[in-house]
Amino acid sequence: MPLRFFTAGESHGPALTAILDGMPAGLPLAPEAVNRELARRQKGYGSGGRMKIEKDTVQILGGVLGGETSGAPIALLVQNDDHVKWKGKAVAPMTAPRPGHADLTGAVKYGYKDLRPALERTSARETTMRVAAGAVCKELLAQFGIVVGGYVSSIGEIQADLGEMPYEERFVRAEESDVRCPQESSAQAMRDEIEKTIHGKNTLGGILEIVALNVPVGLGSFAQWDRRLEAKLTHALMSVQAIKGVEVGDAFENAKRIGTQAHDAIQLPTANHELRRASNRAGGIEGGISNGQPIVLRAAMKPIATTLLPQATVDLALGEDAPTKYERSDFCPVPRAVPILEAMVAFVLADALLEKIGGDSLNEMKPRFAALRKATLADLPMDNAPHVFWE
Repeated sequence: MPLRFFTAGESHGPALTAILDGMPAGLPLAPEAVNRELARRQKGYGSGGRMKIEKDTVQILGGVLGGETSGAPIALLVQNDDHVKWKGKAVAPMTAPRPGHADLTGAVKYGYKDLRPALERTSARETTMRVAAGAVCKELLAQFGIVVGGYVSSIGEIQADLGEMPYEERFVRAEESDVRCPQESSAQAMRDEIEKTIHGKNTLGGILEIVALNVPVGLGSFAQWDRRLEAKLTHALMSVQAIKGVEVGDAFENAKRIGTQAHDAIQLPTANHELRRASNRAGGIEGGISNGQPIVLRAAMKPIATTLLPQATVDLALGEDAPTKYERSDFCPVPRAVPILEAMVAFVLADALLEKIGGDSLNEMKPRFAALRKATLADLPMDNAPHVFWE
């Protein structure tokens, strides 16, 4: 059965919920593992006032017994502390859609008489439950040594030069930075850029890199278009609010290169008998299948649509030109997006792993994982003979 999750709830409603279905039994899971990821989502330079109000903690309402998953759907709930300010109170009409938001498109699609229902559901507050579900997936992946981490590589025009810094070091340094940039000199320039944007009553976007380490060879498939691993990963990242572009490996740089400079040459086995590569331009995926190298993804996050500086729009109730009205939001959501994108990558990889090795319990999965074929000459016997493939 495929792994899947659903979220429900509104930005200012009583609570947010998620159901994660398909998680195997026997996985140790405590609320602290989820709360740790939720706390990461709430930290970041340039965040708005909501983060001073909410202190997200999860309630696990089902699917976990005695500290272990049972194989049943996992029910997760996070209370909205801000709800008390909205409960039972009349809310001023919202009739002037923000450019770049779902206000207008949502009203057209669903026939709203007020724009707020679109805002309430499309708000990035929904990502709280993505992070909660992703935290469970991270716990599963950790049982197999798979690590998903991320960091900010650019904000606005400020680009970090990370050189040959190992990925593990990037993850650690990013968590020590309030802009989640592993390079401190660039991090300070990013802070300065965010400050200028705040004073200018505007918003700022950037680029995030999400990397998965120790992913085995063979996740995904080329057999059908919707089973290709990079298709699933990019779909998941593009589903996150304000993400407008995703790159796998060196995709855009490779588009400028000739073929012999765009791919990762295969070399003779190393001491552990695995075929090796001198580069990773493919970003760890070839032909829709993981190739054993780090999976490297880059996501472009646009400046969010809610700005203190009014933008031109139309008041739909009055039928007149009007400025947008400010709704509380981040000035730069990029640092806070790192754990959100990590969560989505962790979910896709957990699903791909379950598809590959199956098993209803962790105890069933572990020996199957240990028996996976590797990219070694021993695991790739070739009979070196002609074959008749079509009669």
